[in-house]
Amino acid sequence: MRLFEGTEFDRPLRCEQCGELDEKCVCPPEQPVTVPPDKQTAKLSVEKRKKGKVVTLVRGLLETETDLPELLTKLKSTCGAGGTLKDGELEIQGRHLDRVREQLQKLGYRVRG
Repeated sequence: MRLFEGTEFDRPLRCEQCGELDEKCVCPPEQPVTVPPDKQTAKLSVEKRKKGKVVTLVRGLLETETDLPELLTKLKSTCGAGGTLKDGELEIQGRHLDRVREQLQKLGYRVRG
């Protein structure tokens, strides 16, 4: 049920590409553009945060062409640690350079650092 369905403000949904009604639209669905892992280089580093906490950073991956949340989930489960995604960088709690490097190489990424 749409928000204004049945009111004077109810307007049928239209396709953004061709402008036809959604029911009559024949546009092919958009495919997400992805760059294969072997064409990307991940840059690894370890940084010290406030209160002496150590974080492993993964930089250099294309934010729009890579599924970073899915990659972060794989790396966190590999390391058995928490982590987050900030400004296109993957942060994993702790010093896990070797594990992260190994996992990224298994996934096909080129790794530096």
